[in-house]
Formats: sequence, structure tokens, C-alpha cells
Amino acid sequence: MEKLLLIGIDTRSMINSALQLNFELFSTSYFSTSDTPTIKNQKIILNEQSGESCGVFEDQFNEMNILEFSKDYIDEVDYIIPISGVSPNDFPKKYQKKILGTTDVSDIEDKFKFFKKIKNEFLTPMTFRLSDIDEAIEINKNYPNNQFILKPVKGSGGYNITLLDNASDLQFNRGEFMMQEYVTGINVSSSLLSTGNAAKTIINSRLLTMNDFGKKDNFIYVGNILPLTDKSIMSDIKGIDNIVKNMNETSENLAVKFNLLGSNGVDYILNENGLYVIEINPRLQGTFECVEKTLGINMLDAHIKSCKGEIVDIPKPKCYSYKKIIYSPTRMQYQKIDLNNIYDLPHIGSITEKSEPLLTIIDSDKDCEKLFEKVELASEIINKKAKIHRLDV
Repeated sequence: MEKLLLIGIDTRSMINSALQLNFELFSTSYFSTSDTPTIKNQKIILNEQSGESCGVFEDQFNEMNILEFSKDYIDEVDYIIPISGVSPNDFPKKYQKKILGTTDVSDIEDKFKFFKKIKNEFLTPMTFRLSDIDEAIEINKNYPNNQFILKPVKGSGGYNITLLDNASDLQFNRGEFMMQEYVTGINVSSSLLSTGNAAKTIINSRLLTMNDFGKKDNFIYVGNILPLTDKSIMSDIKGIDNIVKNMNETSENLAVKFNLLGSNGVDYILNENGLYVIEINPRLQGTFECVEKTLGINMLDAHIKSCKGEIVDIPKPKCYSYKKIIYSPTRMQYQKIDLNNIYDLPHIGSITEKSEPLLTIIDSDKDCEKLFEKVELASEIINKKAKIHRLDV
């Protein structure tokens, strides 16, 4: 039996799908959710304990640590699937032939290189790489009618993106940054399967950030609603069928341009000017379980097959799916919550810091409005429970 390693921040959903396939399974993850299946070959960095804090993810996670932690697995397995948090470029070259997925992502993960490569073919925001604060101030002066955001050249999940009201207030943290025109509109995303020289969009979704839930100009990823229809887009945008058709074509052209393999995602901002390409996610996406619920397919199987040159048949959507990550409203000690639509659950008694991811709501329904109601009701219950078990009083 062939050996498969899943490696990334959280492998729970992928393990569930992999257990339906014919592999000897290995997994290395950062998070240890209580609903992650236990398998024989499994390593978890964050060992959650009752009464102990899970810490702040951004301060503690290091993708090179997870690779070092996994080195014996990497030697042993036949195939490797890197998930969010681990880049194929970080693997030593001799192991890259084991990777199922796009191996050369240097021109995608470096967002400035990515924009340089696509700006003459696709609609994109103005983008500048920054060397110092003076350069940012000069750009602001040259474009007095534009608003800009500061974002890392490399990064994901919407973290460390700042709206610049005044470039003189700009502060550089770790890493390289770029300055980008702030395009307002609706965040949307495509999920597609690619063989390198061919691609097919399997579904599109409404992408959600903190900004959609009252936290103005906060770009951290919260979830998705799919498929993309006039009901799920959460806006009065007209001509959704043409928008979806345009998304499909653009995403597939980008996939071929960058020789993508397997399951990949493309994020956009949609407004009256059209579809602005924002980034490619060259890996299995956060919509993984929602796609499985809506289409009734095994996404890991579809990913592996497309890496080997076969794009599976895509059925029509049978329902709407909604994923919403709940970030803890307070520092709290987790106690059991009796809901049947929550996942990525902390261990009982462990402490989640304020604003850190607490758990994930994932649900589906043929009626989009009923689905909204179910997810928002669960969200209210979770936030009330978090406040009851708060520790920062």
C-alpha cells in the first residue's frame, strides 16, 4: 500500500477524506483539535492541555519547524500533500518529486512577482513593492485620489493587511511588504482542478472576511458560502450567471498560465469595474469540506487524480454550504458545546486567547436563507458560551 503524508496547520478534514482512500496514512499538523481522527502515524505540534493556553498562532507557528518535525515521515512516504501553512518550495529538492500538487509556487507565493506577471493580461489593483517608508509616502503623494493597503509580500489568511489612512504612520514588521490599491467590492473565490495544461472550475463561492461581520477594514479570512448564486452572494449584484462564467474562464486561464496541479483556488474582488484578481492559493483550500458537501465528491481523491492527469466529472451542486470560523470574543476556557454543526473543536479545558480561532461552523441546506439562519444561530450560541467561560474578567 502506498504511503501518503498530509502536512500543514490543520489536517483534520483531509484525514477524514483520506481514510476513504487506499493509502497508509501519515499526518503532521500544528493544531490538535479534539475531533481530529487518531491514526497510527500522526504528529501534532500543539499539545493542548486542560488549564493551559493554546497561545497566539502567529507568534508560535513556524513552517520550518513543522518540516523538521516531519523529517522521518518525509523520508518514508511515497507522496506528500502540503496543506495551508507549508510551502512546497520549503521542501528539499530531492523530496519535491513526492509532492502531489504544484511544486514551483515561487511566482505565486511572492505576491509582487505574481502581480507583475499578470498585470498586463488580467484586471489587477496597482501594486508596489516597498523598500522603506519614504517610498510609501511618495506613492501616496503621486496618487492622491487612491487609497492603499499595506500587505505582506508573502502571507495568507488576510493577516497583517492594514488600511493606510496616512503613509507617514506606516510601520514595517517582520518580512517584506508591498503597497496595493485598495479595491472595494465583494470577495469571491474559485475552486478548480488542474493537470498543468488543462483546468476546470468546479465551483465558485462568496469569500467572507471579518469586514463582512462588522469589523471594518479587517481582512482576516472567516469562511465561504457556496455555490455562488444571486442568493449566496449577499449583495444586489446583477448578472450573476455572467460573473460566474467570467470567473470560470479567468481562473482556468490562470491555472494553465502557472501550470497548476491538483486542487487550487483563485481569489477576486468583484465591483462595478469587473473581477480584480487578488491571489492564487496553490493548494487545497478552506472550502474543502463545503465543496464535498455541496458536490458529493471526495476532494482529496479529486486532487490526487488531477495531479496524475485526470479531472474527475463534476456533478451539479445539490445544496448550499456555509463555513464560518469563530474567533474567540474573549480569553476563555473551552467547555463542551452541544451543536451538531461545529468542527475543529478545542480540547475540553484548554484556553483559547482572545481573537484566536476557536472553532469552525460548517453546515449545508438546499434553502440558502435557512442555512444563513442555522449558521448565525450557532454563531450566537458559541459567542454566548465563550463569554460565560471567559477568563479575562
